[in-house]
Amino acid sequence: MMLGPAIELGLTAPVLATSREESAAAVAGQVHLGRHDDEQAVRTLAGEVDVLTFDHEHVPAAILEPIGAESLAAVRPGPAALAHAQDKLVMRERLTALGHPCPRWWRVGSRADLAEALERTGGRLVVKTPRGGYDAHGVRVLDAADQADDWLSEHGQLLAEELVPFTRELSAQVARRPGGEAVAYPVVQSLQKDGVCYEVVAPAPGLDESAQQRIQALALAIAEDLEVVGMLAVELFETADGEVSVNELAMRPHNTGHWSMDGAVTGQFEQHLRAVADLPLGATTPRGPVAVMVNLLGGAAEDLAPGAHAALAADPELKVHLYGKSVRPGRKIGHVTLVGEDAGDLLARAHRAERLIVDGPATAAPADGTTKETR
Repeated sequence: MMLGPAIELGLTAPVLATSREESAAAVAGQVHLGRHDDEQAVRTLAGEVDVLTFDHEHVPAAILEPIGAESLAAVRPGPAALAHAQDKLVMRERLTALGHPCPRWWRVGSRADLAEALERTGGRLVVKTPRGGYDAHGVRVLDAADQADDWLSEHGQLLAEELVPFTRELSAQVARRPGGEAVAYPVVQSLQKDGVCYEVVAPAPGLDESAQQRIQALALAIAEDLEVVGMLAVELFETADGEVSVNELAMRPHNTGHWSMDGAVTGQFEQHLRAVADLPLGATTPRGPVAVMVNLLGGAAEDLAPGAHAALAADPELKVHLYGKSVRPGRKIGHVTLVGEDAGDLLARAHRAERLIVDGPATAAPADGTTKETR
């Protein structure tokens, strides 16, 4: 999804992919085959470009650091910044030291450490693997210290956090250039389904202007403090008193920003390219009062085209983005967006389109406008 904006901006964007069947490789003009953790593959790509950037955070720092040190290519975000998205313990330590709001947390390396943390949290807590977790992978809620023995054996140390009594999840996205120029998008509300981002409403309903500005300022400060270059998503918990704490960081275009492709003057994929290429940043102004995004998670239909065609025919204002991935249950295979006046109406329409696409046209909504799924 960065390739279209790259063409429009006059940027050449070769891709490193593990196979030509991967989504980006299928549409890229130049493709290098290799793994992100293969030093020679990454260095070969770096030797052919001015800037190296990412669609995930898992490229090892040991590969990236020499590339920057040798001026083989500019690495954006750099490995020092990227470490905070790669390792949750590094992230928690740094954000806490900087004074940014976080849940209470503990570094645990034994069953005894976990038992002590459980006692401090009243008998339940969240445990996360420091590296490699995504979409609810690498996250457990525990009520006994022996429930993480396998992870302790595998990882050595874990991140333990209090269970935050949040009322909803928010996301604040910003973009930052190498010289420090930065812009913020409206803070959005996200809803998860089985640990996967399912729907987003922008801007977050009921979040007044002062709260919007306060949370945007927090995200901008984190980007500045960590010297992020590119897009940064700050995922947050909001509690009943309106306070927020940082849950996760992502230093790339992020699911919670997909709404901006159609709902903002500058979409997040174009903005990331502008930032890492050190081009002037684009306006983040919304194109309408409300934008919504609903993720398409693999369902009954293996061929998505018939449902997508039916959804577009039923709602000419709908935007459909398919990823070219093979379908399996729960896998993110695309998303839909709508822009308009009323969040409830937009979400209902987006979910009708979702069901058509992921389950096929046979699931068309009844005449009363409801869907066959109970939500």
